[in-house]
Amino acid sequence: MNKYQRMLFILNLLRTRRNMNAQALAEECQVTPRSIYRDIIALSEANIPIYYDNGYKLASDAFLPPLNFTYDEYQLLKSALESTPLGDTDKYRRVVEELMVKLEAGLSESVRRRSRFTPDGPQVKVASSFDYSKATGYVGMAEAAMARSQCLQIKYESIESGISDRVIEPYFIMFRGHAFYLVAFCRTREAFRTFRLDRILEMQTTSESFDRDTSVTAETYFAGSWSVYSGDPIKIVIEFSRSAAKVVMSARHHSDEQVEEIGDGRVRYTIITNGIEEIQRWILGFGGDAVVVEPEELRRNLAEIGKHLGNCYDQDSR
Repeated sequence: MNKYQRMLFILNLLRTRRNMNAQALAEECQVTPRSIYRDIIALSEANIPIYYDNGYKLASDAFLPPLNFTYDEYQLLKSALESTPLGDTDKYRRVVEELMVKLEAGLSESVRRRSRFTPDGPQVKVASSFDYSKATGYVGMAEAAMARSQCLQIKYESIESGISDRVIEPYFIMFRGHAFYLVAFCRTREAFRTFRLDRILEMQTTSESFDRDTSVTAETYFAGSWSVYSGDPIKIVIEFSRSAAKVVMSARHHSDEQVEEIGDGRVRYTIITNGIEEIQRWILGFGGDAVVVEPEELRRNLAEIGKHLGNCYDQDSR
């Protein structure tokens, strides 16, 4: 099977079987565990929340397309609908048309592109800033430690605080924001922390064990987050215009979002999320086609960023 067929197969395995680790998935797909890690990264970048907790699991089925047709399955169903004589009857003509629309709407982007362009489909390379070659060596060690409720000692490089040695109680691995993250209770900070795996410089198991807090799960830990970071819940309202509105309407960006058309090609986007840092970066990517209505704190932040950028690119200031 090709890469996209394999990723769909992995999703179906995760929905129907429990406690499958990378080795078990690799055996089912007849590939190496390294290929499985790459596939999981690609699925994460498609906003499908996968995490590790005594096996790989899906945090929510809401992010999955309703239909996982392969290219051949799509062609067979399309041909059957187009050739059925029932499409010429008054009773079923409209039904066949509606089924065709639903079929097209349920296609993955890879199948859609293949049906539109070439018989074999374009070869698409999934890009990622995540250094999986550096991090995946720690995944197996972390999985084993989680299964035994065993502490890990790590040397971690934080962007804000630099390099530090920590003893952690590993809970689960999550694939969010295009990277692997290890969620653990940090005994050094005496709080739960989210560690990006490719920023772990060293990892080793210890002889210490821990009692797991069963109330902490991937679903509860990241509930309300835009991507990875947490913070106080805050309501955010944004109005998008022109091409930005089309982008917002074309895909789902968060499980709790609300999108409302408000005329003149504009949409109002409403969400309650934890903190504003991550969603602020997303908003900036739309430039002047995104206007924050509330909260005032986010409006001030963006105004300050705009002022700073104006000063940076002011020709007279050179």
